[in-house]
Amino acid sequence: MLIHADDQTTGLTKRQYFLTLSRVTDEPFRIVTPDQHKALAHPLRQRLLFALGEPATISQLAAALRSNKGNIAYHLGVLREAGLVTAAQARRVRGGTEQYYQRVARVFELDDQADLPIAFRAIADEIIVAEPDPFLLLRHIRLTPAQASQITATLAALGHQAEDADPAQPRYGMLLGLYRQRADCATGTL
Repeated sequence: MLIHADDQTTGLTKRQYFLTLSRVTDEPFRIVTPDQHKALAHPLRQRLLFALGEPATISQLAAALRSNKGNIAYHLGVLREAGLVTAAQARRVRGGTEQYYQRVARVFELDDQADLPIAFRAIADEIIVAEPDPFLLLRHIRLTPAQASQITATLAALGHQAEDADPAQPRYGMLLGLYRQRADCATGTL
């Protein structure tokens, strides 16, 4: 269920307004519509979603992602149109208005396998510049279906139960997963 903002002065179209959440939800947000999949088809948009773990302005996002404001504004608009990002708040700055944006959910779930390569490219871009050296572990292991289910449940619980620390603390990215190799990949007979 989508919860929409109470404020009718957001300047959003009717369609955008009903796709907008007034707060970041803790419930996983499933990416299911063609517009949502299209919005995630660019690595910068995925990096924008990563960066919007807390509300930020276009200027803050441009500095954090080392891009220009026009580029950030364009891609942020695509994410807003798809209902993945919303206006969080605005404040007056030197006679103008500074708009803050936030993602609509803490967790996004991808239903389409076609989104994975782009998502992994965006994650790789983050990992390359991570400080200090990131912890990565890739292991291939034989599991029973029961073991795979248990590991999946444990990873899901870890990902959903992790609480954000004080905003003064550094942000970390967390990627959890378990996948079953194709039979021909596991035997080396691609």
